[in-house]
Amino acid sequence: MRGRITKIEGLKDVFPVEPRIKYAEVAPGAQEAMQALEACVAGSDLESSLLELVRLRASQINGCAYCIDMHTKDARAAGESEQRLYALSAWQETPFYSDRERAALAWTEAVTQVAEGRVPDEVYEQALRQFGQKELVDLTMAIIAINGWNRLAIGFRTVPGTYQPDRE
Repeated sequence: MRGRITKIEGLKDVFPVEPRIKYAEVAPGAQEAMQALEACVAGSDLESSLLELVRLRASQINGCAYCIDMHTKDARAAGESEQRLYALSAWQETPFYSDRERAALAWTEAVTQVAEGRVPDEVYEQALRQFGQKELVDLTMAIIAINGWNRLAIGFRTVPGTYQPDRE
């Protein structure tokens, strides 16, 4: 159950203040490998607004507070509407997303939760219709990247709220 927690034994273990490992400092090669994957995604023809929705949705599924904070800020900085950000966790029930975005979000959920039932054929076919083979591979690489970042941030307790988007 999620909600307001006022006092629990061992609260520091649940809501830590300090990161466990600063992985970029300890293993710069790992950080460089993740950045190379991000460069591959950035070089794709996928819309940056779509990529932010995908990153945010995967981070919501994974419960990655750092990445939720980051990608909400990045999406806002890029002009994304508050309405679409607020409704993202219930995207299937709203009219706020295009067919292309819906296909991307369904694909994101299926690939992120692959252990819970594989990727259904109908989700694949919908995504393939919207993206074609090359873009679907690019989209999948973006999903792989954000799931990797989520696991790093969650596992090593990257502190939420510390990220600020680039100001140009």
